[in-house]
Order: sequence, then structure tokens, then C-alpha cells
Amino acid sequence: MTRTLIIGLGNMGRSHALAHHANPVSEIIGLVNRSAPILPPALHGYPLLHSVDEGLALEPDLVVIATHADSHADLAIAAMEAGAHVFVEKPLAATVEEARRVAATARATGRKLTVGYILRHHPSWQRLIAEARALGGPYVFRLNLNQQSTGAAWEAHKALMRTMSPIVDCGVHYVDVMCQITEARPTRVHGIGARLSDEIAPDMYNYGQFQVTFEDGSVGWYEAGWGPMISETAYFVKDIVTPSGSVSIVDAPRTDSDDIAGHTRVGGLLLHRPSGDRLIDLPDEPDHQALCNAEQAFLLRAIAKDIDLSRHVEDAVQSLAICLAADESIRTGAAVLL
Repeated sequence: MTRTLIIGLGNMGRSHALAHHANPVSEIIGLVNRSAPILPPALHGYPLLHSVDEGLALEPDLVVIATHADSHADLAIAAMEAGAHVFVEKPLAATVEEARRVAATARATGRKLTVGYILRHHPSWQRLIAEARALGGPYVFRLNLNQQSTGAAWEAHKALMRTMSPIVDCGVHYVDVMCQITEARPTRVHGIGARLSDEIAPDMYNYGQFQVTFEDGSVGWYEAGWGPMISETAYFVKDIVTPSGSVSIVDAPRTDSDDIAGHTRVGGLLLHRPSGDRLIDLPDEPDHQALCNAEQAFLLRAIAKDIDLSRHVEDAVQSLAICLAADESIRTGAAVLL
């Protein structure tokens, strides 16, 4: 039985806690949150702690970190140095240097480390990647995720933007997909952004886009915007073009753009070749909670079977480096060489 500590009980933290509640090989020994959280009934009764030190004093085998990005590195390192394996929500850290420090700690301690790249556990996204790779590169990646957020969702986005821009917070998912498909070294990033609200810090922007080039000739575009002013027209574009044709996500069920459950939905894939089109139906897609369950089950298996996760960690550092280079480009107005 794996003794599990959850740190952070926002949307993702609650979902990960529910995943461990439902997993027969995991025992939740504590839930850590600075303020009194709103918990679903399934999580009532677990010890509620108010400091990380209290949690680590319980000597957990696994620590799940679902706090804001600026605390990820320090918490992950403290947990691994205390002897625990770690799951940390994306992005891995707030800077590349911090991310490399976390990765180095995982190597030095021999602890398992995974990052919350939920799309890696989604069978439909796995199929998208496989179909794109079968077409062969070089690739043109056209990916975005804009969110017209209001009310509580906008408040949550403003809180996130105290430490992280939209193109980094969400972009790491989709850059990771680009890198899995091309497997080529990224070489250059150029970004532009705009501050569209006086409700965020003067040095923060809530809309951004960037282009990344790869050594094999592939190019990628990613766009992300948050806020009540964001358009819901073409807010969910997932399109990969190659010399042999293209593959795109289509027929995803329509949801509000700030509905987190809708961000992973696929519905179907349109595989286009000059000789004709084929629609690939993808029934019985997992919902958001099922994907969180899969993420945690993957780490629990890696712990039990001593699976090497070094490539997973390297990929997480690389995708973060690309997105932070885009953020640097937006702030400096210059392209960044990688």
C-alpha cells in the first residue's frame, strides 16, 4: 500500500485526491491546504493539514503536488529529499533552472517523478500522435486553447497569472505533443502577446501566441488567451499538417471554452490524404476524472515495478523550456534561440 499525501486542493488537487481515494493500492494519509477547502463527500474524513511540514512528518511514500507553479520546485525537492516519490502538476517549475534542479534531485535520490501531462494518458490523443507520425514529417502544428472565462473561472485565471502566463500554463501540454510527434530538437521560438485587462498585473499578458521551429524543418504555432473578452470562435484548433496529408481533431462535443472537461475531448479525428478523407471515430472517451485516475495509476505502477521515468522528466523540462522561451520572447520582443 502506497501512503499518499496530497498538497493543494484546488480543481486538480481534488481530482488527484479522488483518484487515490478510488485506487486500491493507495492510502491517503493527509490532505494539505492553507485554507479550509471545499471537498466532495468522498474526501471527507481524511486528515486535513495546514502545512507541508505536518504532511511530510507523516513520512508519505508519494506526494502529489497541485499548488501554484512558483511553489512546485521547492515542494517537489523537499518531498523527494524526505524519501517520497512525487507527482507534480504541470508546469514542472516556474523556471528552467528550477525544473533542472527538480530533475537532478529525482536522479540523485532515485525517486520516481511524473508531471501532470494529462494528454499522455488519453487514448484519443495517443491515436492523434500515432496517426501524425504515420504520415511522416516535417510537420506543421496548429494548436490553440483559448478560454472565455467569467466569474469564478476568471478569478481562478487571474490567480494563476500572478505567477504564470497562459501560454506557459497550458502551452506545455501542446508543445509536449509537438515534441512527441517530431522528436526533433527545437531550435528557435518567437512569441507575441497582449494585455487585454486592467485586472492583471502590468507586466502580465492574458493573450499570447508563439511559433517554434525544429531541426527537422517542422514548425509549430500555439495560442492561448484567458478572460471574459476572449472569443469562442475557433478557440479549440488541433491540426497537424504534413507533406502526405493532415490529421485534425474534429467533432469534439461543444462546451464552454473554460470548461476544463472539454479541453481533453476529441470526438473524432479527420485523416486527410490527397487521395481522400477518412473520419476515425473515437467512442467511449475517458472523462477528466478518468484521466486523472490514469495519471495516478501510471505513477503507482512505476513505483511498484521500478519503471524508468527519466525520459518522461527530460520531456517535461524540454516542453517547459520552449514555453518559457516564448514568454521571454514576448517580454523582450526578440526571437529566442534554443
